[in-house]
Amino acid sequence: MRKMILATLVAALFNTQALACDVHGKTGIVEDNDLYIPAGMKSNGGITQEEFNTVIDKIEAIYAPIIEAKGKTLKVVRKWDDGTVNAYARQMGSTWEVHMFGGLARHETITADGFATVVCHELGHHLGGAPKKSSWWGGSSWATNEGQADYFATMKCLRKYMEKDNNEEIVANMDIPAVATQKCMDNFKAQEDITMCQRGAMAGMSLAGLFKALRNLDKDLDFATPDTKVVTSTDHNHPAPQCRLDTYFAGALCEKDHYSDVDDRDASIGVCTRRDNYVDGIRPLCWYKPQS
Repeated sequence: MRKMILATLVAALFNTQALACDVHGKTGIVEDNDLYIPAGMKSNGGITQEEFNTVIDKIEAIYAPIIEAKGKTLKVVRKWDDGTVNAYARQMGSTWEVHMFGGLARHETITADGFATVVCHELGHHLGGAPKKSSWWGGSSWATNEGQADYFATMKCLRKYMEKDNNEEIVANMDIPAVATQKCMDNFKAQEDITMCQRGAMAGMSLAGLFKALRNLDKDLDFATPDTKVVTSTDHNHPAPQCRLDTYFAGALCEKDHYSDVDDRDASIGVCTRRDNYVDGIRPLCWYKPQS
């Protein structure tokens, strides 16, 4: 009997640690929320089922071979008919899962690029490197923390997703704040890099709008008004919406090559850092405490 109880407790702990963005319907890419947007519900925004699948297909084609090279299998679980406004990642043995819900895709703030960034965020839990979430057993778990998954999403994953597109044509049809355009122009010389930076910034704004709506915030989120909070230790949970927008924008502005790998232990590898004298493209202090 004692062995059975112990086995049950171990299994429960293992299953908890197997989830990042933690649990289905609780703390995914967003915190616990009761919003449910069923399939077929009319909205002033959001994406279609075709766009939902097209975005996932494109990212899956890029990252399935990358994960396969690590001896693992990528499994994207598509739940278009589920109205849950969330997404999460899970590791089950050698299978690395990403669970995507139609409810989030149908939210009025979500664009195709915004949704792609959600997929990239969830992949970031598997591939985003340090800093990692804490483990039940002490030390770090397999899962990259929330802020770093956001940073990885626009710095690495979304650029791979966008690089073969006609980005100049795409951004020509976007209403991009002047401050975002200027920052992108300040950090990149090639027009292709500038336009990918602009798309990344606006993808982050799409998600920031979702976070703002779910928290019922009145204050607008803005590229020109970054979060002024300075943490004393790295926050592994969900940063505030403005802080998350700052993180997506930083990822879009980072000049590091999107094919240069990050590292599971050293948070300074493959990213823009203060100690390398970067001013833009660095992880915001509203959630990240730099390594000494």
